[in-house]
Amino acid sequence: MSDPVTADAASVLALIARGSEEILKREELQARLALGRPLRIKAGFDPTAPDLHLGHTVLLNKLRQFQDLGHQVIFLIGDFTGMIGDPTGKSATRKPLTREDVLANAQTYAEQVFKVLDRARTEVRFNSEWFGQMGAADMIRLAAQHTVARMLEPRRFRQALCRAAADRHP
Repeated sequence: MSDPVTADAASVLALIARGSEEILKREELQARLALGRPLRIKAGFDPTAPDLHLGHTVLLNKLRQFQDLGHQVIFLIGDFTGMIGDPTGKSATRKPLTREDVLANAQTYAEQVFKVLDRARTEVRFNSEWFGQMGAADMIRLAAQHTVARMLEPRRFRQALCRAAADRHP
């Protein structure tokens, strides 16, 4: 296991980039790695099904790579968005889940995710921790930052939610 304080930022970035299609804000990541402090890496997972699927393993393995480099991972469960129905990029939203469904799926996610991630360096969090505190005005402000068509694009919607979450929960 590497110590992020002594690791060379360029070689760490090269390791992280291996097997990745793209790194958004590459220079920003390299600058943060160069500080030599452990990072908090957040990744969100949609709780619409009881099991993680094969596609999740790519991201989970990358998160484990960050952990092996000494960083903290936040496994973020989108319970709030799951209960209101997330856009799929199609003309319809996903069916909203009950709180019980979300919690049951989250439980199975936790059982599965720790087969890849190190439990000691993983925080399991729910996006309702901050979105649940938002009032109507906050939601309208968030929605006003994006057109409806752009928000329905899954990547842009997730980015908007992640930015809002980061602003409310640094």
